Amino acid sequence: MRTPLPPKENPGTRPAARRWQAVAAWVAGGLVLFAFLLRISFGERVDSDGANSALQAWDLVHGHLMLHGWILGDATFYAFELPLNGIVQLLFGVGNLAAHIGSALTYLIVAACAVALAVTGSRGPARAVRCAVVIAVLAVPLLAVKPLLALLEEPDHIGTSVFLLLSFLLIDRAPDRRFTAPLVCVILCAGQLSDLTVRYVAVPAVVLVCGYRVLAARKLRSGDTALVVAAVMSVPLELVLQAAMAHFGAFVMALPQTRFSSPTLWPRHAWLTWLNVRVFFGSVASPDTKLGGAGAAVGLICLLAVLFGLARVIWTWRRASRAEQLLFAAIVFNVGTYLVTVMPSPGRYREVAAVVSCGTVLAARALVPARITGMSRAFAAVAATGLIALLSLAAAATRPPMSPASAPLAAWLEAHGLRYGIAGYWDASIVTLQSASRVQIRAVDLDRNIDGHPGLKIYVPGWESNDLWYNASRYDATFAVADSHGNYPAASFEHFLGKPAATFRVASWLVLVYRANLLQRILPRPGPH
Repeated sequence: MRTPLPPKENPGTRPAARRWQAVAAWVAGGLVLFAFLLRISFGERVDSDGANSALQAWDLVHGHLMLHGWILGDATFYAFELPLNGIVQLLFGVGNLAAHIGSALTYLIVAACAVALAVTGSRGPARAVRCAVVIAVLAVPLLAVKPLLALLEEPDHIGTSVFLLLSFLLIDRAPDRRFTAPLVCVILCAGQLSDLTVRYVAVPAVVLVCGYRVLAARKLRSGDTALVVAAVMSVPLELVLQAAMAHFGAFVMALPQTRFSSPTLWPRHAWLTWLNVRVFFGSVASPDTKLGGAGAAVGLICLLAVLFGLARVIWTWRRASRAEQLLFAAIVFNVGTYLVTVMPSPGRYREVAAVVSCGTVLAARALVPARITGMSRAFAAVAATGLIALLSLAAAATRPPMSPASAPLAAWLEAHGLRYGIAGYWDASIVTLQSASRVQIRAVDLDRNIDGHPGLKIYVPGWESNDLWYNASRYDATFAVADSHGNYPAASFEHFLGKPAATFRVASWLVLVYRANLLQRILPRPGPH
């Protein structure tokens, strides 16, 4: 009797299983990275900048789509960070936890976009090595406090990288598809609504690279031509959208500092730009840098890897991919725009965040070939790069959780039934966030130079505030908080508001309690926003 043959294995089973294993590995890696980022985020405090963004996000997801009454900063973060943080708040409520989760998610999404762009064209172990390089370069700056605050605390320009990386990824992978140009136009338009950095960095990068490819191919009717048109059209489209929103009562945005500086200052600006880029990569040692000089040395290695990636694109420009050319152009435009304006100053490095996100991808693509042959070489490369990334994340995560600085003030005010008051900027919205809006403090500005009398008048601020908060018919502000640093001293409040009914010392603050509604005495902000 003949033994029956075993059924043939479905040829599609094993590839499908491998795909699911790959998906599971990427998801697990993303969850591990998110856990690290969240833990690292708890090592620093949320301040009033982050608190104001959290309050904006709360308004946005509760039906105030236009953010009526808000005066935002020179970057609104309207199309990415605010909706993301708002969704997190729907799950966890307003507070420090939601703020930290939103920050970690933002950086995770930036890392995911960078990885997707870095692994394009690679296979097998090379994909894992490129991924590890990206994570390592993004993790090393978190060893120092200054770049940590800019990268992983509150909405900042690093989140804008999502618009850059997504548009570049789309152009690189589907340059000739019909949907690409319209979708790129929408992404760039949304990016400009969030942060005008997109207009000065991503838009010219797309125009330059795709325009160059049109000229090189000598073919006008092409996907690159459509992409040039899409990038150019995103600018007036965003202006029209912003005007329409303003017509229907949307937020007001402070003007960004994009004025050109004197050419005589450009040499000094070049030095400041290089210094700030080094700080951003964590290559400048400071007392708070984890791993000390070794951490700064690894940061310098990461920066050199980015410079190597830039040099490689210059050397192989004609053979370089669209993604590499776009990333190179974005870095050049970001640094160039920053250098010739009035922005460069010591410590002002947030505006060159695109150098970190775009440079990370170039470093991974330059250091790691598309294919790694040989099991031993592949294992060694994956182990080495993965170890650097893991050690950097683990070291950054050793900072002890930092309790909110204003927590004692928020708790005391809530315990004593003081629900609505005024204070200086850095003591205002952060208390509102920490108390989950059970105590609401609104920021005010002091005019310190009227007839030589400091604090003679108190104004509604023109930055990161909401005009509706100062409506005396809706709210009753019964106390003022004076800080211990002298920026908003008790004497200045008393000079304009009069003698309080009672004064209490809470930690390093003085709480001045009044029997009148202080909002009736606050003046509208002078001049244009």
